[in-house]
Amino acid sequence: QVQLVESGGGLVQAGGSLRLSCAASGRTFSSYTLGWFRQAPGKEREFVAAVRGTGGSTLYADSVKGRFTISRDNAKNTVTLQMNSLKPEDTAVYYCAAGWTYSADQRPYDYWGQGTQVTVSS
Repeated sequence: QVQLVESGGGLVQAGGSLRLSCAASGRTFSSYTLGWFRQAPGKEREFVAAVRGTGGSTLYADSVKGRFTISRDNAKNTVTLQMNSLKPEDTAVYYCAAGWTYSADQRPYDYWGQGTQVTVSS
Protein backbone atom coordinates (compact mmCIF):
# COMPACT_ATOMS: atom_id res chain seq x y z
CA GLN A 1 0.00 0.00 0.00
CA VAL A 2 1.27 3.45 -0.94
CA GLN A 3 -0.12 6.78 0.19
CA LEU A 4 0.72 9.91 -1.78
CA VAL A 5 0.37 13.53 -0.67
CA GLU A 6 1.03 16.39 -3.08
CA SER A 7 2.05 19.93 -2.18
CA GLY A 8 3.37 23.06 -3.85
CA GLY A 9 0.49 24.14 -6.03
CA GLY A 10 -0.65 27.73 -6.24
CA LEU A 11 -1.19 30.76 -8.42
CA VAL A 12 1.57 32.01 -10.69
CA GLN A 13 1.82 34.37 -13.63
CA ALA A 14 2.56 33.10 -17.12
CA GLY A 15 6.27 32.58 -17.57
CA GLY A 16 6.77 31.82 -13.91
CA SER A 17 7.77 28.63 -12.12
CA LEU A 18 6.35 26.27 -9.54
CA ARG A 19 7.70 23.17 -7.88
CA LEU A 20 5.33 20.38 -6.95
CA SER A 21 6.28 17.74 -4.43
CA CYS A 22 4.75 14.39 -3.61
CA ALA A 23 5.55 12.59 -0.38
CA ALA A 24 4.97 8.85 -0.36
CA SER A 25 4.70 6.18 2.27
CA GLY A 26 5.52 2.55 1.67
CA ARG A 27 8.54 0.31 1.95
CA THR A 28 8.79 -0.45 -1.77
CA PHE A 29 8.74 3.17 -2.92
CA SER A 30 11.95 2.87 -4.92
CA SER A 31 10.47 0.07 -7.04
CA TYR A 32 7.50 2.07 -8.29
CA THR A 33 7.24 4.17 -11.37
CA LEU A 34 6.05 7.61 -10.25
CA GLY A 35 4.02 9.85 -12.46
CA TRP A 36 2.37 13.22 -12.61
CA PHE A 37 -0.96 13.69 -14.30
CA ARG A 38 -3.22 16.72 -14.57
CA GLN A 39 -6.87 17.49 -15.15
CA ALA A 40 -8.10 20.84 -16.37
CA PRO A 41 -11.72 21.92 -15.92
CA GLY A 42 -13.98 20.13 -18.38
CA LYS A 43 -11.17 17.94 -19.68
CA GLU A 44 -10.01 14.40 -19.09
CA ARG A 45 -7.02 13.68 -16.93
CA GLU A 46 -3.82 13.59 -18.96
CA PHE A 47 -0.25 12.41 -18.55
CA VAL A 48 2.45 14.94 -17.71
CA ALA A 49 5.62 13.07 -16.73
CA ALA A 50 6.90 9.82 -15.24
CA VAL A 51 10.12 8.53 -13.73
CA ARG A 52 11.04 4.85 -13.61
CA GLY A 53 11.72 3.15 -10.31
CA THR A 54 15.00 1.59 -11.38
CA GLY A 55 17.44 3.50 -13.52
CA GLY A 56 15.55 6.75 -13.29
CA SER A 57 14.48 7.00 -16.92
CA THR A 58 11.98 9.78 -17.54
CA LEU A 59 9.07 10.29 -19.87
CA TYR A 60 7.30 13.56 -20.72
CA ALA A 61 4.22 14.68 -22.54
CA ASP A 62 5.09 16.70 -25.63
CA SER A 63 3.25 19.70 -24.21
CA VAL A 64 5.65 20.00 -21.25
CA LYS A 65 8.89 18.70 -22.73
CA GLY A 66 11.71 21.18 -22.17
CA ARG A 67 9.74 23.10 -19.53
CA PHE A 68 9.01 20.52 -16.82
CA THR A 69 11.44 18.23 -15.02
CA ILE A 70 10.49 15.22 -12.94
CA SER A 71 12.87 13.81 -10.34
CA ARG A 72 12.76 11.47 -7.40
CA ASP A 73 14.60 11.02 -4.14
CA ASN A 74 14.22 7.44 -2.97
CA ALA A 75 15.94 8.17 0.32
CA LYS A 76 13.27 10.74 1.15
CA ASN A 77 10.37 8.95 -0.60
CA THR A 78 9.58 12.01 -2.66
CA VAL A 79 9.00 12.88 -6.28
CA THR A 80 9.04 16.43 -7.55
CA LEU A 81 7.89 18.22 -10.66
CA GLN A 82 9.76 21.41 -11.47
CA MET A 83 7.61 23.50 -13.79
CA ASN A 84 9.17 26.42 -15.64
CA SER A 85 7.89 28.78 -18.31
CA LEU A 86 4.36 28.10 -17.21
CA LYS A 87 1.49 28.86 -19.54
CA PRO A 88 -2.20 29.48 -18.84
CA GLU A 89 -2.97 26.14 -20.48
CA ASP A 90 -0.97 24.43 -17.72
CA THR A 91 -3.76 25.36 -15.31
CA ALA A 92 -5.11 22.14 -13.81
CA VAL A 93 -5.27 19.94 -10.76
CA TYR A 94 -2.03 17.99 -10.68
CA TYR A 95 -1.98 14.44 -9.36
CA CYS A 96 0.90 12.27 -8.23
CA ALA A 97 0.58 8.55 -8.99
CA ALA A 98 2.53 5.34 -8.38
CA GLY A 99 2.47 2.08 -10.27
CA TRP A 100 4.50 -0.91 -11.36
CA THR A 101 4.50 -0.09 -15.06
CA TYR A 102 6.59 2.62 -16.70
CA SER A 103 3.90 4.20 -18.82
CA ALA A 104 2.15 7.38 -19.90
CA ASP A 105 -1.14 5.52 -19.69
CA GLN A 106 -2.85 6.21 -16.37
CA ARG A 107 -4.49 2.80 -16.14
CA PRO A 108 -1.44 0.94 -14.73
CA TYR A 109 -1.07 3.40 -11.87
CA ASP A 110 -2.49 1.88 -8.71
CA TYR A 111 -2.11 4.70 -6.21
CA TRP A 112 -3.09 8.35 -6.50
CA GLY A 113 -2.75 11.47 -4.42
CA GLN A 114 -5.57 13.89 -3.75
CA GLY A 115 -4.28 16.50 -6.18
CA THR A 116 -2.99 20.04 -5.93
CA GLN A 117 -4.28 23.04 -7.87
CA VAL A 118 -2.01 24.93 -10.22
CA THR A 119 -3.35 28.15 -11.71
CA VAL A 120 -1.40 30.14 -14.28
CA SER A 121 -2.68 33.63 -15.00
CA SER A 122 -2.09 35.40 -18.28
